[in-house]
Amino acid sequence: MDLPHEARETNKIDTGTAEEEKGGENHCAEENGNGIVNPPGMGRSDSERKFVNDYEMIRPHSQLPKPEAPPGVIGRSLSLPEKFNSPTDSPAATIGKFFREKSNSVSVAITKRISSLRKDEDGDGGGVKEFNLVGLKVIKALKGEGKELKGRISFFSRSNCRDSGAVRSFLRGRNLNFVEINVDVYPGREKELRERTGGVAVPQIFFNEKLIGGLVVLNSLRNGGLLDAKMEEILGSKCPEDAPAPPVYGFNDADEVVEAADEMAEVVRVVGQRVPIQDRIMKMKFVKNCFSGAELVEALIHHFDCGRKKAIEIGKKMARKHFIHHVFGENEFEDGNHFYRFLEHEPYIPKCHNFRGMVNDREPKSAGAVSQRLTCIMSAILESYASDDRRHLDYVGISNSEEFRRYVHLVEDLQRVNLLTLSHDEKLAFFLNLHNAMAIHAVIRIGHPGGMIDRRPFFAEFMYIIGGNPYSLSSIKNGILRGNRRPPYVLIKPFSSGDKRLELAFSKVNELIHFGIWNATRGSPSIRFFNPKGIESELRSAAREYFQRDDGMQVDLAKRAVCLPRIIKWYSADFGQEKEILKWIMNYLDASKAGLLTHLLSDGGSINITYQNYDWSLNSS
Repeated sequence: MDLPHEARETNKIDTGTAEEEKGGENHCAEENGNGIVNPPGMGRSDSERKFVNDYEMIRPHSQLPKPEAPPGVIGRSLSLPEKFNSPTDSPAATIGKFFREKSNSVSVAITKRISSLRKDEDGDGGGVKEFNLVGLKVIKALKGEGKELKGRISFFSRSNCRDSGAVRSFLRGRNLNFVEINVDVYPGREKELRERTGGVAVPQIFFNEKLIGGLVVLNSLRNGGLLDAKMEEILGSKCPEDAPAPPVYGFNDADEVVEAADEMAEVVRVVGQRVPIQDRIMKMKFVKNCFSGAELVEALIHHFDCGRKKAIEIGKKMARKHFIHHVFGENEFEDGNHFYRFLEHEPYIPKCHNFRGMVNDREPKSAGAVSQRLTCIMSAILESYASDDRRHLDYVGISNSEEFRRYVHLVEDLQRVNLLTLSHDEKLAFFLNLHNAMAIHAVIRIGHPGGMIDRRPFFAEFMYIIGGNPYSLSSIKNGILRGNRRPPYVLIKPFSSGDKRLELAFSKVNELIHFGIWNATRGSPSIRFFNPKGIESELRSAAREYFQRDDGMQVDLAKRAVCLPRIIKWYSADFGQEKEILKWIMNYLDASKAGLLTHLLSDGGSINITYQNYDWSLNSS
């Protein structure tokens, strides 16, 4: 069949020299009268021309059907190079070369595109932020066109304030540096807040020294598109000295109230130098650093120039204020051959991390006031150094913060506090919050336990002295909150009979405490600090949050299996029998898990209950 001469091509075979390969007018292919394109070098001899013409190939017309490959033959991918089938190259080498060529082409494309974007920034194309290549997405970070902010953003806040949290989140989302002045942490700054704003409502935002307002004003500026202009106008200049000053680490507020010294502190210092403090053997025990009641009475008579009865009353007052204790805790104070110790000489004092060299000689504060301030400071720490879900903490940031320094100073007030004045809910919130705060302190001071052997120093030997008695994480959890029940795999109770700490132990265990207790591990519930007024609802919310986690509870309907948290197995004495536990858990599940569990419980079949492994790793961010 005769084909149009356009459909016929000549296979070009270059037999020219290196000089001919450089190309030129005289070496270009030309079409002859028969429609065949001759190769370069038409000026050659007849034998050479015949050699070339013998290798001319006529290709089929593009509109003709293409031939099909014989059965069993796999066609070559069109995306692979021609040299893939070369007999001299190995498949591995050829594929490697293919990917290198592809990567080079992609790199060239990206470079050209970015170059064009740079040119666009000078023109009208500066708004492009991303573009797509085949199988690749490139995002271009545009430089901010706004004016550099030289000033300072600051705002007054309070702990657990929703509006303050909204302002904090907004500023963080905009990557803006700011100074937060929490008047719960820095109570001396409340006077400044009142003077600058005419009230004590928070949040109150300042750009340099100028008051902007609260969250409503911030939202109005943002929604009206005026915020950036306002920031450039005010913050474009250096912050003046009359702007709200940032808190300074290591310094208390100048106008904070100076706490009065306890009237008995001076008496204790004087008589402590007069009574003979000795090591003695009593009841087959070696007792260090003690003195008899009669010896203290004589020292008090000499100091006050009073009668014996008056001296005994002063001795009892010293005992009630926890300056002295009976060595075996048998009585408050009596004259005669009964032996006592000063608080700083108790054997557990070296393990108490809220005791720094000497007894706190300030007048004891009310337990409620100390508890409230502790909650405010620790909530402020979470707001600044915890993840949004409160499951990870920045311990390095906490240890270097002014909030933590103030917390360490605050817990010294616990040495001689009277906890018997707290109500049931106040006591529950106090010990839950104190346990969680102590866990943070323990991680910072002694480190988190890496294994089972290291857990005893963390949970049993890191202590605070509270109301004249030592408390560890274990004694708070198992002795107070669990009503003096044995910890898992331990044979003895935390408090022996006659222990004065039993006065504070709860008579009935609230199962929900296990979802409010936090121990600095990834397996524990999220850290919280509770308000006494709403502690029951907050504990229920903590339980719901915990059971929604992947490591909280799983229901497998096909296998008729329920996987529960390990803490329920450890403290099964608090939760009851397994089937009763499932019914109790139903109140804290979402609709999906509750429906699956209801189905398993309603059909009367057996349910396989297993327990998840506990993650003991540190929850640091």
